[in-house]
Amino acid sequence: MNKQALTFSRTDPAKFFKTLNKRVNDYFKDNNIKRTGNWKLYTKAIVMFSLLIVPVVLIFTVDLPAWVQVIFMMIVGVGMAGVGMNVMHDANHGSFSSKKWVNKLMGSSIYILAGNDYNWKVQHNVLHHTYTNIQGHDEDIDAGRIIRFSKHTKWLKIHKYQKYYAFFLYGLLTVNWAITTDFKQTFVYLKRKLSYGKFPNPATQWTKLIIGKVLYYTIWVVLPLVLGFAWWQVLIGFFIMHYTAGIILSVIFQLAHVMPNTEMPLPDENGNMKNTWAIHQLFTTSNFSPKSWIVEFYTGGLNRQVEHHLFAQISHIHYNRIAKIVKETAKEFSLPYNEYDTIWKAIYEHYNQLKILGKKPSLA
Repeated sequence: MNKQALTFSRTDPAKFFKTLNKRVNDYFKDNNIKRTGNWKLYTKAIVMFSLLIVPVVLIFTVDLPAWVQVIFMMIVGVGMAGVGMNVMHDANHGSFSSKKWVNKLMGSSIYILAGNDYNWKVQHNVLHHTYTNIQGHDEDIDAGRIIRFSKHTKWLKIHKYQKYYAFFLYGLLTVNWAITTDFKQTFVYLKRKLSYGKFPNPATQWTKLIIGKVLYYTIWVVLPLVLGFAWWQVLIGFFIMHYTAGIILSVIFQLAHVMPNTEMPLPDENGNMKNTWAIHQLFTTSNFSPKSWIVEFYTGGLNRQVEHHLFAQISHIHYNRIAKIVKETAKEFSLPYNEYDTIWKAIYEHYNQLKILGKKPSLA
């Protein structure tokens, strides 16, 4: 990973973000609204946890046909992704509640989703939100050698076919979380002394990570075995759950940044970026399905990534209200506001981007 220190420009054309920030703050002040979650978010949390837990309880307690069990494990995967996007995500940004202990508790839901809060906060809050779409710094556009998400990544012959296989590999996202990713990230992040807030004691972090994985596998693998399910049934159910969640999460992530309308800028030889941090977010981020209530409800507002990247500490339940402010302010300052009308249009354009990035650079 490129460890060059980056500096964003200090020149904000006509002070765009200062103007935008004031307008957004005035919205909350004038309407006497908290920036954190409310009953709508808490209701969503109940819905998402129910999708995650209820099918499992039914599988454990009711004699169900195999095909019903398969469908239920897919629903569990839908719930897994839903908890991640609606509960864990807001909480680990500190926007689920105004109470820190509630955010910490809800943020800990990542442990039943196969992740680790320290790793997630470093990768997402620090690296992704600070260095969005910058090669060598934003790990979200680093898919190893198998998928080429950036024109700055070395091209390999296999990338010619990524438009066919990428979506199938997306389902392995949370499987990798459960098995290898967290251990690799903890090793790298502790070595680089990265943190979101106070740097953790390395021994404490490793202990939390190991205990978290033991508890995770106890719940999702050991418990079903104890209850009498065959090992192959457990593995199939585990894979179906993770593959479902992985596809959902991966597609939602990629529609925000790996698109024809989003840029992947690089710093100059001195490590300086062309734009300020806020304007950089506008050039590197994209929305989709702004008028679909079901997409907005389920994705936890991640269909409005422009608003999220500019105001990550505001709960996603407010994004539909502040989106108009952001869009109008961007237009006023002649800045981009990337958006696709539907999720299907966004998926199609992401597929096209995979196709473009899969071409040999000299032929692109």
